Amino acid sequence: MEAVQLKKNRPVAIWLYIGVGMLIVQVLLGGITRLTGSGLSITEWQPLLGAFPPMNEEAWQRAFDGYKQIAQYKLVNNHFTLADFKQIYFWEWFHRDWARLMGVVFLLPFIYFVAKKKIDQSMINPMLILFLLGGLQGAIGWIMVVSGLNNEDIRVSHIRLAIHFISALVLLCYVFWFAMRLSVKQQQVLHVPDLRRLNAWLLGVLVLQLIYGAFMAGLHAALNANTWPDINGAWVPTGMFSSGSFFHDIFHNPITIQFIHRGLAYLITILVVIWWMKSAHVPAHTQLHAIRYLPLLLVLLQVLLGVLTLLNSQTHIPISFAILHQGVGMLLLLSLVWTYFLSRGKA
Repeated sequence: MEAVQLKKNRPVAIWLYIGVGMLIVQVLLGGITRLTGSGLSITEWQPLLGAFPPMNEEAWQRAFDGYKQIAQYKLVNNHFTLADFKQIYFWEWFHRDWARLMGVVFLLPFIYFVAKKKIDQSMINPMLILFLLGGLQGAIGWIMVVSGLNNEDIRVSHIRLAIHFISALVLLCYVFWFAMRLSVKQQQVLHVPDLRRLNAWLLGVLVLQLIYGAFMAGLHAALNANTWPDINGAWVPTGMFSSGSFFHDIFHNPITIQFIHRGLAYLITILVVIWWMKSAHVPAHTQLHAIRYLPLLLVLLQVLLGVLTLLNSQTHIPISFAILHQGVGMLLLLSLVWTYFLSRGKA
């Protein structure tokens, strides 16, 4: 019966896995948009007409004139020509249009699957949650952009950026979990309480690390200390708690944020190594045993990319290393969601 049900669910599961891939691309586009300073280039939200870029020079000039009204142009980019503006406009437009494309990719097959009765009663509530999370993510993104369209801020708050980033990762993990529910055989789900608890702790620490990764990107904090393994020549750098407020420093001080980000990276690496050693005891024929090397390989690659991003952050953040770092971070998160799914016990 399970084999029959999995076969029936396969088209829906494939659709969801495609959604996972598209969400990864969307988050990476968001990273490029932030690093290129493109996020405030489109100063209005047009759900339908905004799908098309300006179609003539007059329309381009109107868009550019709108950008000229905000602080980012007045205080940072007032040397921009129309050609410069078009370059940053592209990334924000592409980021928004990819979101529109995802909406189509999720909605049209959903209608088709409902018509063909491929979606049963057990999938209805998870589907509703999926669409609600998707809509919420779009709303959070626009609220974040609006917050920077003023005469004071040259970029949106790194706190708002982190909220936008983490909400995207919640949606990503939710879609991935939903897809696994429809495609993984129950016999592959093991009852390994000790491994599951350690996996849960790892996920918790990794989420905190991803929040601090967003802080790093939002503040361009790598530029404040681009040495490794020390931080500007010290293991515990000066200036970490210079504001007189502990909470201000851990949320706003670039040096403190980088110190925490590095420390969490070392802690996660140690925990992944411990998890990997403990996972050697699961049965060799299981999926969990087959993928147990994945978190270890990804965390080591992630640390390497983090170091390379840091060392190459001389006058600006290297986009190629930074985006690879972000991408591998998402893959590490998904690998740990996968291992948690497989070690959580029978449903």
